[in-house]
Amino acid sequence: MTRVPIHIVWFKRDLRLTDHLPLLHASRDELPVLLVYFFEPSVMHYKDSDERHWRFVTQSLVDINNTLATHGHHIYRFNEEVIPTIEKILYHFDVQKIFSHQETGNHITYQRDQQMVQFCKARGIEWVEYPTNGVIRGLKNRRTWSQRWMETMSAPTCSVDLTQLKTIALPPDMMGHFDFHASPSPLFQPGGPTHAKRYLESFLYDRKSGYQKFISKPEESRRSCSRLSPYLAWGNLSMREVYQATLQAIQTTGDKRNLGFFLHRLHWHCHFIQKFESECRMEFENLNHGFDDIRKEVKPEWIAAWENAQTGFPLVDACLNCVKATGYLNFRMRSMLVSFLTHYLWQPWQEGAHFLARQFLDYEPGIHYPQFQMLAGTTGVNTIRIYNPIKQSIDHDPHGFFIRKWVPVLQHVPDSFIHEPWNMNEEEQQLAGIKLGIDYPLPIVDAPTAANFARVNLWKTKKSTPVQNENKVILKKHTKRKSEKEQPLQLKIPHSIADSSGKIVS
Repeated sequence: MTRVPIHIVWFKRDLRLTDHLPLLHASRDELPVLLVYFFEPSVMHYKDSDERHWRFVTQSLVDINNTLATHGHHIYRFNEEVIPTIEKILYHFDVQKIFSHQETGNHITYQRDQQMVQFCKARGIEWVEYPTNGVIRGLKNRRTWSQRWMETMSAPTCSVDLTQLKTIALPPDMMGHFDFHASPSPLFQPGGPTHAKRYLESFLYDRKSGYQKFISKPEESRRSCSRLSPYLAWGNLSMREVYQATLQAIQTTGDKRNLGFFLHRLHWHCHFIQKFESECRMEFENLNHGFDDIRKEVKPEWIAAWENAQTGFPLVDACLNCVKATGYLNFRMRSMLVSFLTHYLWQPWQEGAHFLARQFLDYEPGIHYPQFQMLAGTTGVNTIRIYNPIKQSIDHDPHGFFIRKWVPVLQHVPDSFIHEPWNMNEEEQQLAGIKLGIDYPLPIVDAPTAANFARVNLWKTKKSTPVQNENKVILKKHTKRKSEKEQPLQLKIPHSIADSSGKIVS
């Protein structure tokens, strides 16, 4: 049997058709292209995975395929591991090249990519990978990273002419391999480039007005924050598209205050992915091993209370119920949840990292693990932050609207007790229609005592010789020298990204 020579475009966390270098370069070749996505059982069953992620991916692929269908193209979905499936494809086609983006993923996807390198080499297939998010593979230090990131973000986006794309169909005996189905949920953001662009537009020209003011508020942030994180995590938009659209919006609206702040957050987003790309052991190990001898005792009952929103601290429990139900929580509240687990409950950060990964619709390994460790205080080089759940509650949900929404048993507790219901006496509990310890738990720990214990032990460890010695190595690898100033973010919009009407060209 003569096999037809083809190329493959392997979609991963890049579920879009715009600013997509693998698709662009594959389309420029004379050979027909097979478009594929793999729902890998090993990845889907890993402990950081949840149905909400794969529902979002499915919605994204449906959206993309609707666009592709008008040009006679289709992304084929497989509910199988990558290498065995490509082996089957090789039975029918002579695969010359596989085009994809690089992925800064979890341990499972890293192992799979290592195996793919060997597989492609053995089969004579060229695997062409392209950087994403401005992340640089094999980077030895951070001296020039910010400058190179800025150059990447400022470069023109690429556009694929779908009318010129030559795709090839799978033979009938390879069809029907996709069997993942997920029930839609109105509480979650829907996946796909169409929705991503709507969220981007509404933020840049409407919702951004409350961005800085409400970024830390658990309820108000649900509208005033960009809500673009899942679309960036799963690649419905490229970071460059968002960066350049934001520059265009600044030029159009003149709002440098909110949108300039947002640009810095985009830079920060990629900074942490680069950190994880350079030190992926952070998924499992303390970045600074000087902290390995603290938090040795695991208390399963405390972890269960935290996961099940039964800590007795209203804002903590409200945040947990909210993120489990919707997949979203603003950054400050996420920080408070990690702080509560690792500082107030004094549990190893590893005991909560995969649980929260499953809850976050925008779970991005490259951000998740470095942030978890920074908040747990195990990097050694970052300031130790212990978020007081009572103070956070008073500051950011003063009237308890968010708390009552997500912990309805506290619905009738007055404002004067909503942050610390344990201060109510029996008569006050009766008036609020609640009995503490039965209807709602008493605090799992004494907050001042727990915070003081964590503070003393963390700072003592941070100042120790083992931590200080490792800090020197960490700083050398992940930060710039003091003599090397950071390049300021450019707010000048490149002419190449706007057409005569001033709209973004995608």
